Amino acid sequence: MRFLHEGSLGASGVTDLPKSAQVVIVGGGIMGCSLAYHLTLRGWRDVLLLERKQLTSGTTWHAAGLVGQLGATHNLTRLAQYTTELYDQLERETGQNTGYRQIGSLAIASHQERFEELKRGASMARCFGLEVNVLTAREAGDLWPLMATENVVGAVHLPKDGQTNPVDTTLALARGAKNRGAKIFEGTAVTGIMIENGRAIGVRTKDSEIAAEFVVNCAGMWARDLGASAGTTVPLHAAEHFYVVTEPLPDIKKHLPVLRDADACTYFKEDAGKLLVGWFEPVAKPWGMDGIPESFEFDTLPDDFEHIEPLLEGAIRRVPILGKTGIQLFFNGPESFTPDDRYMLGETAEVRNLFVGAGFNSIGIRSAGGAGKVLADWIVDGHPPMDLWDVDIRRVMPFQSNRRYLRDRTVESLGLLYAMHWPFRQAETARGVRRSALHDRLLSRGACFGEVAGFERPNWYAPEGYEAKYKYSFGRQNWFDYSAAEHRAVRESVGLFDQSSFAKFVFEGDDAEHILNQICANNVSVPVGRIVYTQWLNERGGIEADLTITREGEKRFLIVTAVGTQVRDFAWLKRHIPEGARALAIDVSSAYAVLSVMGPKSRSLLSKLTDADLSNGAFPFASSKIIELGYAKVRASRITYVGELGWELYVPTEFVQGVFDALVEEGASFDMRLAGYHAMNSLRMEKGYRHWGHDITDEDTPLEAGLGFAIAWSKPQGFIGRDALLRQKEVGPKRKMVHIALEDPALLLYHNEPIWHAGRLVGRVTSGMYGHSIGASLGLGYVENPDGGGVDATYLQSGKLEIEVAGVRVPARASLRAFYDPANNRVKDIEGAVTVSAAAS
Repeated sequence: MRFLHEGSLGASGVTDLPKSAQVVIVGGGIMGCSLAYHLTLRGWRDVLLLERKQLTSGTTWHAAGLVGQLGATHNLTRLAQYTTELYDQLERETGQNTGYRQIGSLAIASHQERFEELKRGASMARCFGLEVNVLTAREAGDLWPLMATENVVGAVHLPKDGQTNPVDTTLALARGAKNRGAKIFEGTAVTGIMIENGRAIGVRTKDSEIAAEFVVNCAGMWARDLGASAGTTVPLHAAEHFYVVTEPLPDIKKHLPVLRDADACTYFKEDAGKLLVGWFEPVAKPWGMDGIPESFEFDTLPDDFEHIEPLLEGAIRRVPILGKTGIQLFFNGPESFTPDDRYMLGETAEVRNLFVGAGFNSIGIRSAGGAGKVLADWIVDGHPPMDLWDVDIRRVMPFQSNRRYLRDRTVESLGLLYAMHWPFRQAETARGVRRSALHDRLLSRGACFGEVAGFERPNWYAPEGYEAKYKYSFGRQNWFDYSAAEHRAVRESVGLFDQSSFAKFVFEGDDAEHILNQICANNVSVPVGRIVYTQWLNERGGIEADLTITREGEKRFLIVTAVGTQVRDFAWLKRHIPEGARALAIDVSSAYAVLSVMGPKSRSLLSKLTDADLSNGAFPFASSKIIELGYAKVRASRITYVGELGWELYVPTEFVQGVFDALVEEGASFDMRLAGYHAMNSLRMEKGYRHWGHDITDEDTPLEAGLGFAIAWSKPQGFIGRDALLRQKEVGPKRKMVHIALEDPALLLYHNEPIWHAGRLVGRVTSGMYGHSIGASLGLGYVENPDGGGVDATYLQSGKLEIEVAGVRVPARASLRAFYDPANNRVKDIEGAVTVSAAAS
């Protein structure tokens, strides 16, 4: 099947390929064409798009064309929202028909938990001013008369969602780009990316080389292999995607909203008097394990009615008329999926000026407009225009391009689009990739593991005789009480965390201190053995990284950051080492395990295993020393993410089992408990410790986030972002992060819940967790005064504060200080410090 005519948009009017271009885009699907469109919209004319066959011929041509506005996260929603605005005006601009119609969408729930998920999504939608309606089953049936509603408990309707023709929309984007000077060549396969000194400098085709300042990999299903040929990580894998198109239905209502029945893994779209019915099944069929045929162009895959038959039966139960209607088309075509079901944008960590826009997980049509815009802005301006961490390609790890890993994860990832989006939900496939040296010991003691960046980490511990397995809900899950016990152990006695997943970099050399002081907002010119908490900022004052730096020697520093940002932070560090500087960065993450001993009894416990003086005078907060512990020598760093006296122990990996055994044996007499990351999260929420990626991002400044104490304003050489912070300091930040506690202890906060003050929407929750010491569900979130004044205690107390949870506004209290130990007496182990109770807070 061909949708393009020879000599249409594909023929640029130029016989020969250019020898150079400012930007070369590889791939002519909707993403590549959207990027070309937006680059030319920014005024760049020397844009070249190369397509191996014909525009749209990979995946775009057979997409269902659904254009929803509400994404899984805050930022994905912002991008999808822009896409709908773009498609609404694209035909008027270009003269190319797109088939875009704003028909709305209807998501239904057949059980209360699904309805809760939908209502929480509706609440998030209000943060963006999206029009959203929560409906009863009867109201949903009135909107979609062909639907059986016997088991529907509720629905959510977004009136301004739409649908479009993917091919025509892509051609409109291509025409808009061409009208402003871009060149588009079909039938031109890129065989390789040229790299020099770690920077992309052009591409190779079969017959020529094209020099370029920027290269962008928008190759869809081929993006993994193209990326790998350039030494970059682009993890995606194709899967078979099925839908059917019925014979005409004479009585069907025109322009019905798109209907999503996620509990049946099914979507329905009215199209020219017919119904298109598609699925995202829980167990998918990966495709292309042996490579994609060179001849692939507008191809379909073999029918597999047996695979889809149970889902078709479910669709008939929902829309009974399907059982009496013939099927005109049974379609099976490939689409690419990523390991975490989020697409990939941005400059690669491995190669400068090589960008990626790929892996759209079957939401490429609704995402391409926003994704093309922000990627164009990123290329033109040299930085992303908003927080894009959700989709930033620097989140992926090198191992994730492993073919077997991708195949096994893809079995699950396709179905996750319509699976329940439970809080704390863990992937089930392709697990066990990265493990602590203590994994088996923790497993035998009841650890239930979660996975971050492929690293297995204990989230909670089940008591003896209880299965260490999640039972998900939006309320208190089955681990709640066990995690609470771990939390209380840290507050009252001592807890032991395995934090071996930390990313750890050694930075050393004659120029190391000078370079770090340029990168860091805080001052690293400290004595050997001191720990500095700092942020790395961009020129706009936004927080690029949140980490600690320990001065191990005059010319040697240990940088510790989160496992999820390992690739991103290491790339940021390396890219800020000036050419010719005498400094070297080494990723030593695998060399050291980390055990954190935290709680008021931590000093007493550790003193049984070492002869080092751990007193406040000899070993104050934010100091680090090499000590003997058991039979090993370890780096003990007095630092905390839980708000108690404690030490992080950096242990050479081959020694950690012995150190662990000694701690467990001695810890029994101190009521020590093993504690997991859920307890760490509840502990840090009580203290208001920020989490990068949720509470702080590259759009947030330290002044807004309440981290001004970590800024060394008077460093002689200054630091990246200082000028922007000084400007913000002069006028005052427009918004501030606040600490929130719900009045109703039965409800739970997660993130993206709207914050209301005096009846007006003033912000959203960025992260949440139950605070067991406070006795309340806690949140962090940014609040902006809509009247233009500052956000201070007087403002917060001037009106009723409410948090919207699943459509219901719940009374809450807010503070600019942490609810637990705001003076840090516990952390500093000041004599007389006592456990803070809910009443004292």
